[in-house]
Amino acid sequence: MGFFDRFRSRAEEAPLPGLAVLLEARGLSTDLPGLTALFPAFDAHRKPEEREAWADALAEVHRQGLPLPEPWIDAQDHLLPELVPTWQAEREGRWSRGFIDGLSQRIRVGEVVMPTAWLRIWDQPADDVLDLALEHLRLRSEAGFVRLPSGIYRGPWRDGADAARLLLPEIWHGLFKDQHPFLAIPSAGTLLAAPQILLPKLIEEVGRSIQAGDPVLQLAVLERIGDKLVTARLQDPHPMSAPQKELKHLDLLEALRQQEKDLDPALGRPAPVLMLKTSQGKPLTMATWAAGAPVLLPETDLIAFADEEGAPLGICWRQSLPRINELRGEGVAIWGPRRVRYDGFPTPEQLARLEQFATAEQMKALQAQPGAQPGARPAAPKAAAPAGAPFSAQGAAPLPRHLRGAGLGVQDKE
Repeated sequence: MGFFDRFRSRAEEAPLPGLAVLLEARGLSTDLPGLTALFPAFDAHRKPEEREAWADALAEVHRQGLPLPEPWIDAQDHLLPELVPTWQAEREGRWSRGFIDGLSQRIRVGEVVMPTAWLRIWDQPADDVLDLALEHLRLRSEAGFVRLPSGIYRGPWRDGADAARLLLPEIWHGLFKDQHPFLAIPSAGTLLAAPQILLPKLIEEVGRSIQAGDPVLQLAVLERIGDKLVTARLQDPHPMSAPQKELKHLDLLEALRQQEKDLDPALGRPAPVLMLKTSQGKPLTMATWAAGAPVLLPETDLIAFADEEGAPLGICWRQSLPRINELRGEGVAIWGPRRVRYDGFPTPEQLARLEQFATAEQMKALQAQPGAQPGARPAAPKAAAPAGAPFSAQGAAPLPRHLRGAGLGVQDKE
C-alpha cells in the first residue's frame, strides 16, 4: 500500500458536537442572555472534550444564577482585584486565592465577582487574569498616602478599592523605612498605615472607620515583617495586645454571625457567642452550651454551661473539654470558622473535670450585665475592672451596627 493510500484509508473524523445539542443535554437553550456574543469562543474549540467542558462551564454559571460574561476582548478592560475575608470567599464560592491568613483575593469584572467558570468560557488562565486586574489597579494608584492630623497615613483614592492595594506591595512597602509599619483595612474603601509608635492612633482610626457604618472587611490590624504581611501578633506585655485581640475576636464574631444563616437547623442549635474582658483587661470569647438539644460549638476560649431552663452551671476553659472523653463531637461541614456538634450534655461529674473559669454564681452575675445578652451594644474597651470582678461582658451583637459609638482602642477615663 502506498503512502497516500494510508491517508485515504483513515476513517472520517467524527463531526464536532454543536452548541445547541450540548446545551440541550444540560437542560439549557441557546437563547440565554449574552450567549450570542460568546459563539466565536465556542467555535474556536476544535476538540469534542473542549466543547463539552465549555458547555459545562456555561451550565455551571446558569446553575449559580449568575450572568454570562462579556467576551474576553471586552471584559478584560473591566477587571479589578478585591480583598475579602476568607470566610466570605468560601461562602460565596467564586474564584478566589488566599492572600494572607484570614484574607482572600478575588477578581471583579465590573460589578460582578468573577466565578471560576468564566475562566473556562474565556479560555484564560487565572494567573493572567489576576495579573491584568492588578495592572489596572496599579494604573489607578499613582497618588501617595495622605497624612492625617493624628500622624497616621490614609490611602487617598477613596474609590472602594483602597484595601485591595495591599496586593500592590510597591505602594506600601517603602513606608516608614526606619520604623516597624502597621496597616489596617477596616473597610474595602479604607487603607491605613502607621509606624509602630503610632499603633494606638491606628487602632483609634479603625474604630472611627467602623462608626461610619461601612461594611467591615477586617478589624484586626496587619504588620509588615520583612517582605511579608501578617495579622499583627502583639503579645503581652505589649500595651496594644488586648485591643488587637479584641479586634480579632470581633472579626470572629462577625464570621460566626454570618455562618449561622447557613447552618442546617436539623443539626442542632448554634451556640450563642459573646466576648468577655477579664479584670486584667484580656478579652476572651465565650460560647453558651445549654442542655436539651444538640449544640454546634465554635472554637472559643470559654464555654458557659446552662441547664434546660437556662440556669447557669459555670464557665470553663474550652481547651479542657477533651477531659470528657465520653462526649464525642463531630465536625460540621460548613464554610468559615470550625464548629463541632455535640449530641449529649455533660453530667455534673463530667463538668467537674473541666478547668473552671467562673462559678455558677459568677456566671449568673454576668448574665445580669446589660452587655451579656446577644444584641447588646458593647462599650469601648475599658481598663481593668476593680479587684474582685473576675470578668465583664463586652457584647457580641452583629457587626457593624453593634459597634457604632464604640471607640475601639480608647480607654475610658475614670
